[in-house]
Amino acid sequence: MAEDRGTTGTINLSQNVKEETINISGQIHHLPCYIKFNGPCSVSQYFKPKLKGKDIDGLTVKEAHFRGRKLQGTTISLPNGYSGFVLTKKTSGKRKACDVSEENSNNWEMKAMFDELTYWNHDSLPSKDDPFLRSFHWFAVAEALHKPVKAEDLATVDAAPGRN
Repeated sequence: MAEDRGTTGTINLSQNVKEETINISGQIHHLPCYIKFNGPCSVSQYFKPKLKGKDIDGLTVKEAHFRGRKLQGTTISLPNGYSGFVLTKKTSGKRKACDVSEENSNNWEMKAMFDELTYWNHDSLPSKDDPFLRSFHWFAVAEALHKPVKAEDLATVDAAPGRN
């Protein structure tokens, strides 16, 4: 019986000295569909978002069409201290004897980064109640959970009125 072993890998986010990091902010789109293609495509020739001239919930609305369906979206910035990365599988050219194969490799490197993205809805205007936008609240929750607790914070809680 083969023993199941986990998979390990690496993600290299450091800049290559030879190459400058490409910032693709404004070119990242979260579409409400699945596209069964992974490769280069002249997207900008066909996908042309335009400002709609509306602000809803403080969000500037854009409009575009994809395969005949109207999309409405907005561009949002990632929270301070966060960045998005486009990763590609790293091909080393040389393999260690213990590696099973290059295609099973789990080593990744950064090709580009972004600090804003546009998300799209096809049946409704973007709003602060959208699940995608609401998921960004978890950044603040994660920060609060992982923030070190200071002795003064504990003393304040212990001294709170009504505490038994």
